[in-house]
Amino acid sequence: MTDVSETKKPGDRKITRLADLTASQQADIRQIPAEKDFVNVPLAAERPNGIFTGRDRFDAEQTGVFHRFPVPVTLAAVLPEPGSVVAVEAYGLPLLVSRNRAGEIKVFINACQHKGSKLIEDCEVHEQSRITCPYHAWTYGIDGKLLGVARSDMFEGLDKSKRGLKQLPSVVWGGVVYVQLDGREPDCSNLSAEVAGDFEALGIPEAHVYGRKTFDLKANWKLVLEPFLEGYHVQRLHAASIGDLFVDAPSIVSTFGPNIRQVSGRIGYYPEMLDEDPDNNVHKLVTFAYTAFPNLVIVTSQYYISAMILMPIDVDRTIVHYFMLTPGPATTAKAEEVFKRSYELILNVFGNEDFRAAQITHEGLAAGVPETSTYCGLEVNIIHYYEAFEQLL
Repeated sequence: MTDVSETKKPGDRKITRLADLTASQQADIRQIPAEKDFVNVPLAAERPNGIFTGRDRFDAEQTGVFHRFPVPVTLAAVLPEPGSVVAVEAYGLPLLVSRNRAGEIKVFINACQHKGSKLIEDCEVHEQSRITCPYHAWTYGIDGKLLGVARSDMFEGLDKSKRGLKQLPSVVWGGVVYVQLDGREPDCSNLSAEVAGDFEALGIPEAHVYGRKTFDLKANWKLVLEPFLEGYHVQRLHAASIGDLFVDAPSIVSTFGPNIRQVSGRIGYYPEMLDEDPDNNVHKLVTFAYTAFPNLVIVTSQYYISAMILMPIDVDRTIVHYFMLTPGPATTAKAEEVFKRSYELILNVFGNEDFRAAQITHEGLAAGVPETSTYCGLEVNIIHYYEAFEQLL
């Protein structure tokens, strides 16, 4: 696993051309038929209510997946500069993610080794060489080493070398920071090298984080995830916002273990568009949607990329960390206007439509209705995802 953001900076790329993508991405795009020629296939599939509302199922997911394999906590692009650190609330744990002077990303428990006080309480990115505990002023480097102890003369036999911050094993995969929550050596077998290559081709590791927001939702995490695996809801749920920009679309789907890549032609798409202008922004023509193991969503748009980490906190509670990524900072007033308008739009669409749908769905399921959820041919990727995920439980 490599972190290519160490060699590229935000703004290196302005657009993504078809030729900038991986051979695999290009091959899938080349398979997308014209909108008028695409045929959707019906499906008969169900899942029981209990996968969303059952305590036993939630606990099995925590044991079998979220504390067994490395899980995403943030993006490397949040920390573009060496000597920066950010606090992240992740899966019920307070974490510190830092990029040290050598450019390496490290993850620590956000707790002072004196009495456990949080060292950083906000979610802002801090560029600083030291972190000082607000309680008793113990001071640490962003590499986790304990540098100083207030009134150290009052501690008999204190060995500072043994009181550094508790570090968790981590890897950077396609620009996404993954952490092994239980402290074991990470088993990265579900993190597809091909998908990591896709993310690098899309510019995710070196992207600029235009905005980020945290949502606290009263819904099971899988209900939050489902809309990003299907197009059935788009023209219906988003009828008043973006529904008229999409059709029940021609899509090509590839799976890489428990990772799913969907690529769809945008409205009015026909294959000849790809070769009309080789330097065209490919995001004007197609949309990528990734569900990456186990709870990371990546969706491309014409001017930006959305990244979401859906963190299960309880059966009926999910924390979503949303990031809007752009190729670089806005350098003109027009670019700032486009980015600002896009950010407001997507927060409304996700927050007030997709996330709202997850919450009102959980309310009905919690009442026991329906006993099973049924899925149609436009939702087949949900079933693909569940089949791969359930094999790990």
